[in-house]
Amino acid sequence: MVKLSVIVPFYNVQQYAPDTLRSLRANAREDFEFILVDDCSRDGTPEILARAERELPGAVHVRHEKNGGLATARNTGIDRARGEYLTFLDGDDWLAPGYYPRLVTAIEELGCDFLRTDHVQCTARARAVHRVPHGRRNVVMAPREAILPADRSTSVDYAYAWAGIYHRRLVDKGVLHFTDGLRTAEDRPWIWKLHREADSFAAVSLLGVFYRRGVASSLTQIGDVRQLDFIRAFDQVIEETAQDREADKLLPKAVRTYCAIISHHLGSIERFEPAVAKKLKSMSAAALRRMPQNVLDEALDSMDIQRATRLRRLRRRPAPAGVAA
Repeated sequence: MVKLSVIVPFYNVQQYAPDTLRSLRANAREDFEFILVDDCSRDGTPEILARAERELPGAVHVRHEKNGGLATARNTGIDRARGEYLTFLDGDDWLAPGYYPRLVTAIEELGCDFLRTDHVQCTARARAVHRVPHGRRNVVMAPREAILPADRSTSVDYAYAWAGIYHRRLVDKGVLHFTDGLRTAEDRPWIWKLHREADSFAAVSLLGVFYRRGVASSLTQIGDVRQLDFIRAFDQVIEETAQDREADKLLPKAVRTYCAIISHHLGSIERFEPAVAKKLKSMSAAALRRMPQNVLDEALDSMDIQRATRLRRLRRRPAPAGVAA
């Protein structure tokens, strides 16, 4: 019986993959499997993963013939996973030795559907600990209780899939898969669904994932059209939350978060290619008009003047014909 399946998508990360794989070896156990999903890399990554399949205990190498993006690659791994528990790692990040055995022990002791953990953010030589924005530690709770309040950072804003571990029953329940084809913000609909539909979770003060920021090939660093998938991702959050039994309670949080993300992208619009920047404005204006307008009014009233003014101005912008998210 496989205890833990670790799903690791890779795409053109030959510079970082050896560090990732070394850290997996330092976490290997006879009942762990490492599903290495190559999302049609065009550099030396496939050769590195082929060698890892021979040398890393528990490694399973899967290759996409067409690049599908992070969400699709993770889904491939979920479908291949045999473990009682599942977790994720990105192909340019790494782990502390012995982290996964400690993570499995933590979720077995608490007996919940999923755990959320802290992580270390690494930007060049700088290191910073980032905590789950949830004050109660080692206490099992209903996940939807950690969605609110609307005006503070909460557990649904800490969307990193690799900062946690998940019981297989979430796969069986249809909660753990990602929305296929999303190129960015793929973890936002996922974390919201997890918190609305899972029965139990806990946050634990366990450090072991080192998240590499500022990677040149990362979509967070590239101002191309794929970045605009955040609109499709948050449209899904709004649509699904609107159908929830507590929609009136939860929608203000979803709308306010969506507005904050739109404002963030508009505030750094110079990093986008000109055509993409124009499309960002048009698609964001259309997104604002799709939101529940009474909830949007309340969200804008609760935001600071700079962001609220920027969004109100955008909301009034005429939408060009044929523009859709």
